[in-house]
Amino acid sequence: MFKSCFSILLFAVLGIFVSAGDALAECNVIPHPQKYKEAEDLFVPAQGLDKRVAVMRVKELKGVPAHAQNEAYELAVGSISIKAGRGPLARIKCVSDAGEINARKTLAQMIKNAGPRGVPHCKVLDWPAYPMRGFMMDCGRSYIPLADLKKIVAFCAEYKINIFHWHLTENQGWRTESRVYPELNDKKNYTRDHGKFYTFKEIRELVAYCDSLGVMLIPEIDMPGHSAAFERTFKCSMQSEKGTEILKKLVDEIIREGFASKTVPYFHIGTDEVHITNPKFVPDMVAFVRARGKKVATWNPGANYKPGEIDLVQMWSGRGRPLAGTPSLDCRLHYFNHFDSFADPVAVFFSNFAETPEANDTIAGGVAAIWCDRYINGTDALLAHNSFYPSILAFAESAWQGGREEYFHGTGTNIPLEGKKLEQFKNFERRMLFVKKELGAKMPWVPQADVRWRITDPFPNGGQLDKVFPPEKEELKPEYDFDGKKVGTREARGAAIYLRHVWGPGGLGTVSAFFKKPQTNSTVYAYSWVWSPKAQKVGLWAQTHKISPSEPDLPPPQGKWDYRESRFWLNDKEILPPRWENSHTSRNQETELKNENFEVRPPIPVQLKQGWNKVLIKLPVAGFSSGQARLYKWMFTFALVSPKGDAPVEGLIWSPEKKK
Repeated sequence: MFKSCFSILLFAVLGIFVSAGDALAECNVIPHPQKYKEAEDLFVPAQGLDKRVAVMRVKELKGVPAHAQNEAYELAVGSISIKAGRGPLARIKCVSDAGEINARKTLAQMIKNAGPRGVPHCKVLDWPAYPMRGFMMDCGRSYIPLADLKKIVAFCAEYKINIFHWHLTENQGWRTESRVYPELNDKKNYTRDHGKFYTFKEIRELVAYCDSLGVMLIPEIDMPGHSAAFERTFKCSMQSEKGTEILKKLVDEIIREGFASKTVPYFHIGTDEVHITNPKFVPDMVAFVRARGKKVATWNPGANYKPGEIDLVQMWSGRGRPLAGTPSLDCRLHYFNHFDSFADPVAVFFSNFAETPEANDTIAGGVAAIWCDRYINGTDALLAHNSFYPSILAFAESAWQGGREEYFHGTGTNIPLEGKKLEQFKNFERRMLFVKKELGAKMPWVPQADVRWRITDPFPNGGQLDKVFPPEKEELKPEYDFDGKKVGTREARGAAIYLRHVWGPGGLGTVSAFFKKPQTNSTVYAYSWVWSPKAQKVGLWAQTHKISPSEPDLPPPQGKWDYRESRFWLNDKEILPPRWENSHTSRNQETELKNENFEVRPPIPVQLKQGWNKVLIKLPVAGFSSGQARLYKWMFTFALVSPKGDAPVEGLIWSPEKKK
């Protein structure tokens, strides 16, 4: 009784919080709250806690920025009532329904991730750095069943993603029902997932579902580009007089029958990747949509607007720019379809949005996206190839917390070798373990901050990719003699290392990787030692080129990891790649992406001996372009996992110096 009373006094009088950016409290929540305080050795039973919550509406929460008051909340657990069996055990203070929803999401994670003693007595003061935190799914190219979409939205919402951007039309197909023009839904007018579309009933169902989770749905009908399905059906361009007349009837029907709800305030009109030949088309469509009670969103680059001519801007490429005074969302380097499952989430975790650490009058937040250009069979495979789970968690963390000092050209995909940022990332990985335990093999991830390597400086190979250099012939060491010169090594951390990122070097799109100035016609080696507490069979996730699921890249040749002669060895025994299910030699978006990426195949069985195990990786390169892949990735992945890929391997120690 005395300890509980002391806990109340501690929270009410001292009001001490731990800031996520200053000290790393053991709060098992993603995204980590802005401020968190935990009472020592006091717990509330997790079972039934969600039913014993008192909610108080307040005009303002002290200590919260003005722009974040609507979504902010204060949550106290175990500090309100000490009367067993009666009264609330948790209290929420908030300004609005949105704040209450966010508080309950935090509490739900605390309950789900609680230890055997329950949820700690704690106090949270929390708010988002950016008010708009979105995820976009391209259902125009690839139809995703409504039940699967609901699961995706629910997962995002659990981690406080509050926008679902629904890309509904593409060259491959028109995915909304039309009663005005039913021929648009005829199978013959689709080139993929023929005749599959969402009925107005399903659309309204998803709108209501998003609303129940506190998620704003933003539908997109891309115009006048990305509209081959429209043109196949009507034999005219959207920009023509006939096409615009048809399009207006379609848009009117879609808004009236599917998206009439006031909880859908925006309607996205695309305008990207197309030559606009009719200068009246875009202003006319903006006015048409606004007349139906919707604000209008657009891509940038896209049509050119002045302030006041559009309501929401979404930047999608290195040329994308915000529009002064208009809410602008950064989507530029958040394309999960180009991500791997380890290194790219690091870059997202450490990056701000549009080079601003929190929202301002123009930068409202960001959107992560999956574009489905390549055919993939099944939602689970689609999410795995696109590294969805680890990537959306990293995005959710940075979007909510803010405070990041740099954009992608800062830390980039490099895990810091030491210091405060390394500890912050380790804390994030600790919290990721709860999600990994829940998802198992569906989430291709293991803690990687303590996976340590030494990577050599480049050895010049003169374009001879199979040329052998000292690390293959000598003992592993920090420096080698070659052709009268010293070739050194540098330390790196991570289960995946980009030597050169696909978005870089140079320009806004630069994402920092291991080499600031990567060299062509060179061979690099990565090595480490792994200490295992026992002899054991484990699984290995390995690859040297992540095929972007939006690209028609060719599979590697059978028996090879890639077209560069990359190789892996464990204890001096070479690790060969799996048998590739694809063997085509002509790049094609409709050839199903199969087991080329490690995320969708069983881990390779490998044997660890008790004690130290030697790992060596050879990574040659000629140039940074090829006929096999449009986006060239000089990288490697090497992650040890349980044989089924459903859990990390306990007790491993990675040390290039062979030190425990």
